[in-house]
Amino acid sequence: MKKENLEKIQGTLELITRKWWFLVLFILVGTISPPIVTEGFDPSKIGEIIIYILQNSLLKFCSPLYPVFKIIPIILVLTLILFGNRSGRIFSFYVGINYLLFAFLQGIAITDKYGFGMVTGNFILMILVSIFWFWEASVNKNNFIPQKLPITRYWVVPLAFLVFWYPVNLESMKPDFNLVYLFTNPAGLAFCTMTPVYLGILTLYYPKVNIATLRVTSLVGIIIGFWNMVENFLIKPDILWWNGVLHLPLLFISIYALVLSFKKIQLVEATKEEK
Repeated sequence: MKKENLEKIQGTLELITRKWWFLVLFILVGTISPPIVTEGFDPSKIGEIIIYILQNSLLKFCSPLYPVFKIIPIILVLTLILFGNRSGRIFSFYVGINYLLFAFLQGIAITDKYGFGMVTGNFILMILVSIFWFWEASVNKNNFIPQKLPITRYWVVPLAFLVFWYPVNLESMKPDFNLVYLFTNPAGLAFCTMTPVYLGILTLYYPKVNIATLRVTSLVGIIIGFWNMVENFLIKPDILWWNGVLHLPLLFISIYALVLSFKKIQLVEATKEEK
C-alpha cells in the first residue's frame, strides 16, 4: 500500500478514536458484554463467572513459557534503547503478538464447572489493541529516537518496572520481593503487567508516536484497570490488596497516556518538527 494511503488511514483512525461515541462503545464492550460459557450459565452470577474464568484461564497452563516472555521484552527494550528505529517494527510486531496471546490465554478457560468459558469483553478489547499494534508495525509511526525530556516524564519507569517484576507470591498473594520473579513469573503474558510497560515506553517518546495506538491501548488499560480495582480492593481486599497495589500502575499510566493522546496542540507541533 502506498505511503499516502497509509497516512490517510492513520489520520482516519486518529480522528475516529477521538470521537465520544468511540469511547462510549469501548466502555460498553468492556463493561456489559456477558461472558460465554458452554455449561452452567446463570445471568445472576455473571460477575462470579467472569472471576472464575480469569482465575482459571489458559495462562495457568503456560508456566514453561513464563521465562521466555519475560526475557524477550527485556531484550526488545534494550534494542530500542541501543538501536532506536531500527528495531521499532520488530518491537511493535511483538507487542501485537503479545496482546493476541493476552486475549486467548487470559480471556479463555476450559473447566469442569463451566466448560468452555470466555470473558467476552476483555477478549474483544485485547484483540482490538493487538490489531492497532500490528497496524503500527505496518505504518511505523513510532519514532524511537531519544528525546531530551524533563526528569518528571520518567515517573512511569519505576512503576512499569515494579509491575513487570510483579513481586507477589502467587499462592498466598502476599508481597514477595524475590528478584527471580523478574524472569520467572507470568507477568510477561499478562495484560495488566505488560500494558504499563508498553504505554510507559510510548509516553517517553511522545508525541512522536502512533497516537491512535496509544489512545486505544490506554483506553483499554483504564477499563480493565478499573475492574481490577473493584475486584482487588472491594470484593476481596483481605486477600488481593497487594495485587491491587500492583495494578495501580496499569490505571495510573493508562490515564496519563490517554490524556497525552488527546493533547492536540502538541501533536501539531510534533508534525511540524518532523517536516
